[in-house]
Amino acid sequence: MKSILALTTALLATTGVQAHYIFQQFTSGGTKHAAWKYVRKNSNPAWLQNGPVTDLSSTDLRCNVGGQLSNGTETVTMKAGDEFTFTLDTAVYHAGPVSLYMSKAPGLVKDYDGSGQWFKIYDWGPSGNSWPMRISYTSNIPRCIPDGEYLLRIQQLGLHNPGAPPQFYISCAQVKVTNGGSTNPSPTALIPGAFKSTDPGYNVNVSLYC
Repeated sequence: MKSILALTTALLATTGVQAHYIFQQFTSGGTKHAAWKYVRKNSNPAWLQNGPVTDLSSTDLRCNVGGQLSNGTETVTMKAGDEFTFTLDTAVYHAGPVSLYMSKAPGLVKDYDGSGQWFKIYDWGPSGNSWPMRISYTSNIPRCIPDGEYLLRIQQLGLHNPGAPPQFYISCAQVKVTNGGSTNPSPTALIPGAFKSTDPGYNVNVSLYC
């Protein structure tokens, strides 16, 4: 009986890992850096490292579970306008949009918990009846934002059929922006608070789109 229970637990853990994904690598200057070098590693156990966040009132919604702390994550220096890429451990396979957000730290980003204002810089949405389900996503640091240190947040919203809560797959990179502009980004919002269960599209019937 004991061995059967252990096997069942192991199978459930393996299934849970295979059912999810996580943004863990960051590319800048044409170099794909080691996993978690510039991306804050969440504090989930190893078998749940790539699990989603579903509590819209939790501060885990900022940079994933335990992501309010840097925990030794390094900060990459980039010029405004530079290209970057987030790469996952496995390709996205839950239908839903992918979005990028930034939040300026009041000082060093390694000391910042993400409690300030966030602004969106890019969205990947559906094209016809196809969602952007990839293993990597590439964009650019906005040219107009001021110099400083930022949390650069990527979010994939895993939509499920009505009645099932959406799953937020989240990671944050630590970025120092140079050669920037003087525009104060607007609009901004706090996380948590920016997302509500009543927002349009959170309970869309994805069977119509995939």
